[in-house]
Amino acid sequence: MVNQARSVYLPLAGRAAVVSGGGKGLGRSFCLALARQGAKVVVNNRHRAAGAADRVVAEIAATGGEAVADYGDAADPGSGEAMVAAALERWGRLDICVANAAVGTPGMFHKQPAAEFGEILEINLLGSARLARAAMAVMRPAGFGRIILVSSGGGLHGDIGLAAYAASKGALLALGRTLAAEGQARGVLTNLLLPYALTQMTEAATPPAVGQRMGPDRVAPVLTALASPDCRLNGEYVITGGGRLRRASVVEWETIFLPNEPDLRPDQLRALLAESGSGQPHEYRVAVDAFDDLMSEGPS
Repeated sequence: MVNQARSVYLPLAGRAAVVSGGGKGLGRSFCLALARQGAKVVVNNRHRAAGAADRVVAEIAATGGEAVADYGDAADPGSGEAMVAAALERWGRLDICVANAAVGTPGMFHKQPAAEFGEILEINLLGSARLARAAMAVMRPAGFGRIILVSSGGGLHGDIGLAAYAASKGALLALGRTLAAEGQARGVLTNLLLPYALTQMTEAATPPAVGQRMGPDRVAPVLTALASPDCRLNGEYVITGGGRLRRASVVEWETIFLPNEPDLRPDQLRALLAESGSGQPHEYRVAVDAFDDLMSEGPS
């Protein structure tokens, strides 16, 4: 009997990636999955003393992959550039950027200290934006890049007791659509990943029966598909978790004309909105497309 070598699926061979918040939970799964498909990975985690990034680097090395640890804090204005520089110094390129680092402190909006609210925005939104900006500056001249911003269902729908977290993740949805529009002509595609997974941040609020099927490893295949050179998706909102997947988007419904009167009663507004919502939803690439469509209909 002739033994046949099993083919190895390495669509990311020769590619270099950075993953912020890559030491634990979803970030760790992302790093391992990217490395398994051949990518070289900068594994970022801000707690150097805890050794999380080093452990992930060791896991990757043990399977024959290549990775380097980075200990920058997403709250540091220079962290994004430092992560990108680490990839360039080690491998001379950057192809994949995964902005994943995030924190979330629960608390009702009116009770949460302003400083705490601001810290969450600093890490989740500005930290991701700084990393994406540094990556985009490298990817555009190279004519290739895959940027994945890790958002949340809370950013899409809001969430009780997590106003700062939801605000930061919601802002990433708008940022990602903007980057998708700006980068497409240069071969830099940006997508938004909205994961559901059992992590240190979510385990307290996740029932055990649900958590058993919500491992971070079940999100990672979607991440690597978005990172692939063969992926042509751009500006998509991809929800996934527990072996499930949904496409999400922002839509506007049918245009309804206001009555030509000086005042509008609440019951009239409710009826007009209901009429709009009974029509067809419309998606737009960017805000100016929505505006042009709104103003193109009916009387001036």
